[in-house]
Amino acid sequence: MNDRYVIGLDIGTTSTKAVLFHYDGAVIGELEVEYPILRPQADWAEQDPDEIVNASKQAIRLLMERTSVSPSAVTAVGISSAMHSIICLNEDKQPLSNAIIWADTRSSEQAAQLRLSLGSQFMKRTGTPFHPMTPFCKLTWMKQKKYPPFIEASSFASIKEYLCLLWFGEHVVDYATASSYGMFDIDACVWDVEALQLLQLSSEQFGKPVPPTYTLYGMSAALADELGLLPSTPFVVGATDGPLANLGVGATGEGDTVITIGTSGAIRQLSYRPMVDEHQRTFCYRVDDHLFVSGGATNNGGIVLHWLQKLFAINGLEKNASFTPSYDSLLRLAEQSPAGANGVLFLPYLNGERAPIWDGAARGSFVGLGMSHHQPDMIRAALEGTIFSLYHVGQTLREMSGRPTRLFANGGFSRSRLWLQIAADMFNQELLLPKSHQSAAWGAAWYSLYALGEVPSLAAIKNSVPMTNSILPVTEHSLVYEKNFTFYEKLATSLPMLRK
Repeated sequence: MNDRYVIGLDIGTTSTKAVLFHYDGAVIGELEVEYPILRPQADWAEQDPDEIVNASKQAIRLLMERTSVSPSAVTAVGISSAMHSIICLNEDKQPLSNAIIWADTRSSEQAAQLRLSLGSQFMKRTGTPFHPMTPFCKLTWMKQKKYPPFIEASSFASIKEYLCLLWFGEHVVDYATASSYGMFDIDACVWDVEALQLLQLSSEQFGKPVPPTYTLYGMSAALADELGLLPSTPFVVGATDGPLANLGVGATGEGDTVITIGTSGAIRQLSYRPMVDEHQRTFCYRVDDHLFVSGGATNNGGIVLHWLQKLFAINGLEKNASFTPSYDSLLRLAEQSPAGANGVLFLPYLNGERAPIWDGAARGSFVGLGMSHHQPDMIRAALEGTIFSLYHVGQTLREMSGRPTRLFANGGFSRSRLWLQIAADMFNQELLLPKSHQSAAWGAAWYSLYALGEVPSLAAIKNSVPMTNSILPVTEHSLVYEKNFTFYEKLATSLPMLRK
């Protein structure tokens, strides 16, 4: 097996990553290509779908060039992608619109309307709370506003579906991506009839739902040459980044829970039964014929640190005074503040919020600031606030499935020892860490190996996840966070003036 490799292609919010793995999970090489989020109007968040497809091509090609691995040694490519994107396509499958992504909140009014008119039965079928992140709410906005690309569209696709259409000519959608639309029946694995009727659309205008092991063949010689792969290289559709990140750290057992923070953040569990929250605080998506993922996402993860970077920048107020602090310098400052940030709490709703409050109009706030507080307290409070938001979701998961059996961490925040310690302390539980933070890519790669019969099971990935030292909670810190969460939870639900 040592001379055979697999690629995980992870299409994210701000970049696409191509990662080359040994079968044992060791990372041989990785390549990241970034792209911008476009904001043509307030509350809009879009991306150029062709730019993302080209970034995916570039990432794979450069990865192959820099690792010097023979194309014949690559067994397959597995695909991971961020959730909730939607593109209007014409009859020739060309984009009529940009990809409208999860961070877009233009359909807040429609989400509220749908919540009132459809209620809990619809949520039980789809497993997805009503929120402007979902394509269902976005499509409802398009229909109500007579959005020209919607009126002219022949079909609709997520960014992953669009890539598969261009590269293989098949319009298919994996179960997890379909679930993230907010209009997919997770029991029957079909597009929801009531949703289609409301939109006055047909199921033929959306991708054919397929399991994550669905394999695409028949890449053109020209495309294969662009990618540096053989035309016979199979691509496996995989799933969304959430469940794949859980798989990629080996969190496949009942009660295994994963905290992920990248641009946004999430806390999730895989299970062999649907765990739909009747109070609509969390989501439940189907992953494959037997597996579901439950949990909740926050809009505000690493993007909070980026906001702090801009907040504390000095922009030429005096000659030669321009200065933007690095992420590392911000984190070092935060270490100067104790657990609890000297009494400062931060609601991290800079970009609205998903779980568990599902309020696209929510806004963030520092609470408890006084003359004695300084930058370290504000930075530490912001780091703690992002973990509080995930702990808030975790309390709902705990109601449904009990205390996490094992707690894992992955994503960009796993590079910060301080942020990881805050998470371990707040959950008051040992935090397990994989060596690679490319867990979604490894999950996608493993699904491709499983689809081709190269590995015996999904659960077998546990033996192929290189781990590093875990983080143990500090009891005194845990007690501080237990007390502070009581105030955080009250603030999160009782500050209407923070709604825009």
